[in-house]
Amino acid sequence: MTDFRPSATLDVLRLRAKLLAFTRKFFDESGHFEVDTPTLSHERVIDPNIEPFVVPWSASERLFLQTSPEFGMKRLLAAGADSIYQLGKVFRHGELGRLHNPEFTMLEWYRVGDSHLEQMDFVERFVKTFACEIGRLTNTTHSLLSTPDFDRLTYDQAFERHAGSKVLARPTHEIVALARRLGVSAPESLLADDRDGWLNLLLAERVEPHLGYDRPTFVFDYPASQAALARVRGEGQTAVAERFELYIDGIEICNGYHELTDAAALRTRIRHDATASEKHIPEPVRLLSAMESGLPACSGVALGFDRLLMLSLGCDSVRHVIPFPFELA
Repeated sequence: MTDFRPSATLDVLRLRAKLLAFTRKFFDESGHFEVDTPTLSHERVIDPNIEPFVVPWSASERLFLQTSPEFGMKRLLAAGADSIYQLGKVFRHGELGRLHNPEFTMLEWYRVGDSHLEQMDFVERFVKTFACEIGRLTNTTHSLLSTPDFDRLTYDQAFERHAGSKVLARPTHEIVALARRLGVSAPESLLADDRDGWLNLLLAERVEPHLGYDRPTFVFDYPASQAALARVRGEGQTAVAERFELYIDGIEICNGYHELTDAAALRTRIRHDATASEKHIPEPVRLLSAMESGLPACSGVALGFDRLLMLSLGCDSVRHVIPFPFELA
């Protein structure tokens, strides 16, 4: 007989329901209003490292399950919305494991006028309040509540602390030499001139595993080449992307951007990423139209709700905080 039971206990699922309601209340009271953008869209994610699920629509057209509500939310910002959030399901093809499920719950929000630095303050307040609510519901004292302030490190500072060297100003061959000196094994497919590939390898192998254990840690000001949809500050090799990620116990919980508002700059990035990845990525014409009409200066954050709940409850897999993970769906 096939096992029909959920992977999470009913007690955890009851707690999850209360925390979803709490999250909505927190954002409502913070001046955001909840939006509900399409899950099925004509436009696909432009990050070549994220694969969407493709849904056939007609003989000549495909639709996409959204990997993030970002595009729809930015269209709302361009139409006049100021502070918005969305809490719901998103989908990413091929992401499966202890920390991943192809279908997962994402909390994403935007505020007009704020920078990524102000969003870090807001994220810290939300995570601490979330932990406090878990403590209230379970009659426990969560370890996050004993943390006076979250740590904040620039990308360079994080590398200097955990890999022994800053990297932004270093040429690619020195980054490769650093990886080899630290005994980091590289896949054969990683080319010697793939700067971001080597940086990401070092980050995953020597930096991330140490982040957020003493206290949750923000890493910010990433290499400009890893800006994605964030603004870039500065010039040349030391230019940085105004974005951040939050780590708890070595695990990334969220990422935030001081959002790019320049449609021409986004078109240039799409073409560059498509060339580098050898993938054809269609331009998101509706998003670009919104940006051209006047996307206001804003910042946004995408947070994995399942991961935050998993870590807050001391679980070792997201399957323990969702009812039916991929293998049981």
